[in-house]
Amino acid sequence: MKIEDTLENQFDELGNDHISTSEDTPLRSDAFDLDDAEKIERIRENVREIMLTLGLDLTDDSLKGTPNRVAKMYVNEIFGGLNPARKPKASTFDNKYKYGEMLVEKNITLYSTCEHHLLPIVGRAHVAYISNGTVVGLSKMNRIVDYYAKRPQVQERLNIQIVRELQKALGTEDVACVIDAKHLCVNSRGIRDIDSSTVTAEYGGKFKEELVRREFLNYLNLDTHF
Repeated sequence: MKIEDTLENQFDELGNDHISTSEDTPLRSDAFDLDDAEKIERIRENVREIMLTLGLDLTDDSLKGTPNRVAKMYVNEIFGGLNPARKPKASTFDNKYKYGEMLVEKNITLYSTCEHHLLPIVGRAHVAYISNGTVVGLSKMNRIVDYYAKRPQVQERLNIQIVRELQKALGTEDVACVIDAKHLCVNSRGIRDIDSSTVTAEYGGKFKEELVRREFLNYLNLDTHF
């Protein structure tokens, strides 16, 4: 077997096993040398070439705008979290009302993209923290989840990035995040198991204690309807 074939097989196995190589998103040092307009232009041409290679007729009214739509979607939407300029500012406030219990923001809608097959990850994130004197605006928790989800991801890394960002903003280790999501790379290809979902968790500080962790998980079982 040729060395190229061996390496290709290793890469395929790595992707199918959903192994993450770092808690930081792997970016090249020149990742931001091109502005968004230049990236859209390059991606447009590459998508066009992929479609032509597949034999699609790009003169068809339904297809001719697809390369541009995909390029803009990649840069401005589903991979928009790669751009640090889009990082949400986590506004924090003094905990003047002295709330000393756990705060849980559950059922945060999560849309991300598997970095191994570039297929959607769809699910819910549940985030909690215990204030040490600082609180964060509730919507900022949702925005932090959304920011780190909008990039090619591995679910375990996404968990870690959300927790690390909130720990930094709040000045406390006492942050936790649980994600339950469906991966279309599993649901729509390969094994094609449409019922399975993936659950991951990251616990910091007091959430590593069994009783605190159990309290958090019990909150997630509350059936909230409006």
